[in-house]
Amino acid sequence: MRYDLSDRLVIGIASSALFDLADCDAVFREQGEDAYRAHQEAHADDVLAKGVAFPFVRRLLSLNDLADDPGDPLVEVIILSRNDPDSGLRVMRSIAAHGLPISRAVFRQGRSAHRFMRALNMSLFLSADGSDVRTAVADGLPAGHVLQTARVDDEDDRELRIAFDFDGVLASDSSERIFQDVGIDGFRAHEVLNATTPHDPGPLSEFLAGINRIQRREEARRHHEPDYQQRLRVSLVTARDAPAHERAVRSLKRWGLRVNDAFFLGGIDKAAVMSVLDPHIFFDDQVSHLNGTAPATPSVHVPFGVVNAPPPAADR
Repeated sequence: MRYDLSDRLVIGIASSALFDLADCDAVFREQGEDAYRAHQEAHADDVLAKGVAFPFVRRLLSLNDLADDPGDPLVEVIILSRNDPDSGLRVMRSIAAHGLPISRAVFRQGRSAHRFMRALNMSLFLSADGSDVRTAVADGLPAGHVLQTARVDDEDDRELRIAFDFDGVLASDSSERIFQDVGIDGFRAHEVLNATTPHDPGPLSEFLAGINRIQRREEARRHHEPDYQQRLRVSLVTARDAPAHERAVRSLKRWGLRVNDAFFLGGIDKAAVMSVLDPHIFFDDQVSHLNGTAPATPSVHVPFGVVNAPPPAADR
């Protein structure tokens, strides 16, 4: 029977984001591909440790208990891997050992698998390989580079907290381009003038739309079960402040999207807010912000837009 992905929230994830592959990667770098494949085969039954994105993925998949039919889940997570199928056995066995309901995978020996995202209806691809992510974004695909963090917290708390930057993540980078061209005062004037004109959606807007669909399921559950505690919470954490905040709020509403919390920080260090908000994942397009958050918060760089464009070649 055909398995239809069209009405599901589908994300692709590389094994490098789901698990800690530091030892395996060291073998690959120091001894080459053949040694790496032999290492994975020899350790096929050794369970890989949890990686940075593991807590996020586990909680996201747990929301499938909101589905009307267990055989018709709301969320699908699919492995997208550069491993060959033999090496991928360790990944799939580790997934089973950790009890994650992930059964689908794409293994492409030495080649990026992100080109299959549209075929698989994916609204997000996560990888710890920055090069793969940049290539995916350059191809117009929604992808994020999972940065290393000292903390991989997988406590028993059932809540899933997701935080997003706005420009270059949920929205296009059109206003960021204005800021780069004319500075903060010109940016604010432009946003006030265009407050009622919605931005174009950005790379992760479809992912937020999928998250919102699940939130509506939770609201329906709570309507029938007043004691039900909603688990999915979404925050907007942006360097915008008044008066530029209004266009962001109006844009989300016009797109039919929403967030539970909004932080309009106007240059305040995002890391200080993250230490209290404690999201399981935070998406931002600017490395300068993520350098502060990544040590303690699972952080994802979305290399989209003008702030991530390569510098112009020097004149010769």
